[in-house]
Formats: sequence, structure tokens, C-alpha cells
Amino acid sequence: MKLVPLLKPFLVLLITFGFTIFFVRLIEPTNQSPPKNSEAMARSFILWLHGLGDSGPANEPIKGLFTSPQFKNTKWSFPSAPSKPVTCNYGSVMPSWFDIHELPVSDSSPKDESDLLKAVKNVHAMIDKEIEAGTNPNNVFVCGFSQGGALTLASVLLYPKTLGGGAVFSGWVPFNASILEQQTPEAKKTPILWSHGMADKTVLFEAGQAGPPFLERAGMTCEFKAYPRLAHSINNEELKNLESWIKTRLQSNS
Repeated sequence: MKLVPLLKPFLVLLITFGFTIFFVRLIEPTNQSPPKNSEAMARSFILWLHGLGDSGPANEPIKGLFTSPQFKNTKWSFPSAPSKPVTCNYGSVMPSWFDIHELPVSDSSPKDESDLLKAVKNVHAMIDKEIEAGTNPNNVFVCGFSQGGALTLASVLLYPKTLGGGAVFSGWVPFNASILEQQTPEAKKTPILWSHGMADKTVLFEAGQAGPPFLERAGMTCEFKAYPRLAHSINNEELKNLESWIKTRLQSNS
């Protein structure tokens, strides 16, 4: 009996869920009270997109690290991907924003743009709803890990308005350069923060490194940060850097 084909999907799931378990323990919310007498800030919105096989609620502890008073009026959203067959897991059904054809992901991995664009439309609908509710697009930030990071990149690049920013963690470029023909001049003004672990064996570091040059050719700005010894996960250093990065871009009421 061949065990390897049966075990491999389980191992991939173990990698994705293992990140969540480690992460929840890493950033358990403290009992510290939020700062008082903070400067009034305009409403802001942070949308977090999880990785393959994960869920939105499992990532909610992330917001526990954002303790600065600037986030007092921030609305967070942690949606969950629909369950669907995933090619790299031999067709196993799991939470997935779009299909992934192979693991590890490299800079030359196959790209399924049709499935990706369906997911982008759903993300855009979430952003549209928040902007219609009164949030300034400049105070909208889309962030994501792994598959969610790849979706973050596509969603921000193809959104018709300038957003506050997009943050990609351990992600990759999930489309070909031709997709940029759909990009608006306003979208080119949205800044990108890209963080990637140099010891990542699931989404290879080379896949992350390919991001900034791609974005530069598209006329966009990208801040890239490499983290030595970090595997396919997120650490506190990355998230505290994200907090600072967003703080400098939040628009005040004035």
C-alpha cells in the first residue's frame, strides 16, 4: 500500500494549521489597558487574509499586538476562504482562496489567474462595503499570509482606487505581467510592505524576492524585509513592523 500520496496532503495541512497554533500562543492578548486620552483618529479598516487550510477566526489574535492609540477606531476583518479542492494537495478539499498547483511555491510556479480573479472580486466587494460605510480609502489596509499574501497583492494591484497599503507576508506574485494592463493609475500609488522568511521551505524565499522588482516595473513602491532563520510563519517582529508601517500612513480626522 502506497502511503506517501495519502500522507502528503496531511503534511501540507499540518504546515498551515501549525502556523496558526504557534501564532496564537505567540501573541496571546495581554491584560494591559489601552492608552487613555489618545488623539482622535479617523475610522480605519484592516482586512487580514489567511493562508491555505487556515481560517479567519484562528488569526484574530493578530489584532492584540496593535495596541497604539492610533488603532482605537480601527475595524478588523478576518474572513475565511471557501472550501474547495486544491491541486497541490491531490484534490483534497480545504479552505482555499484560489487553486495552488504545486508546493513549494517558487518564482516559476504555475499561475491560475482565472481562479485568482474570482477571489479578487470577493476581496474588492469587502473593501467596497467598508468604503461605502464611510472609511477613507487611504485608511484601508489589506494584509495577508502565504496564499492570503498572494491574494493581497493581486487585490491591491487591481483595486481601482489608491488604498492605504497592502502587506504581503511570505507571499508570491500569483499572476503574469499581462494582468497589469488592468491596473489603474490610482492603484499604482498604493504602497506595498513585503516580509519574507529566508528559511521558508513552503513559499521559497526566491518567490518573495521576485516581488519587489515586479512591482518596480509596474511603477509601484515596495518595502521588502527579509528575516533570517524565519520559516513559513509570522513572528512578533514582523507584526510590530507592520503596526509602525500602518501608523505612519493613517490619515487623521484633520
